[in-house]
Amino acid sequence: MTSQAELERQVRERAGNRCEYCRMHQSLQGGTFHIEHVVPVSRGGDSELTNLALACPGCNLHKSDRVQVTDTETGQTVPLFHPRQHSWNEHFEWDEFQLVGRTAIGRATISTLRLNDPRRAKIRQAERMFDLFPPNDFAK
Repeated sequence: MTSQAELERQVRERAGNRCEYCRMHQSLQGGTFHIEHVVPVSRGGDSELTNLALACPGCNLHKSDRVQVTDTETGQTVPLFHPRQHSWNEHFEWDEFQLVGRTAIGRATISTLRLNDPRRAKIRQAERMFDLFPPNDFAK
């Protein structure tokens, strides 16, 4: 049985200390990133490594217990981006300091998690000064 501390270490290592939704790096943040349940326990998710992700406080709080969201462009209900099942690069791309959704899942996740709010753009600018932006270490 894997200890809680070992699970947390594995999640952080797998994520490269970046939020698995907005891709911000932990090192320049004031708060500790959360180990979150991709599928919330309240919706039948478990606490196994395959259902855990590293999330900045903003992404985790905006995500709440959501697993489905609405694409503002089409009105279609789609799954929220799932870091264990979806490829980040398939659903998102960078346009300077803003994220652009390549798919309905990407657009709906950006809107729901507020991934382009002005505070995040400022953080991305600061990350660039420390060679932490854009992230180039996240192939999946």
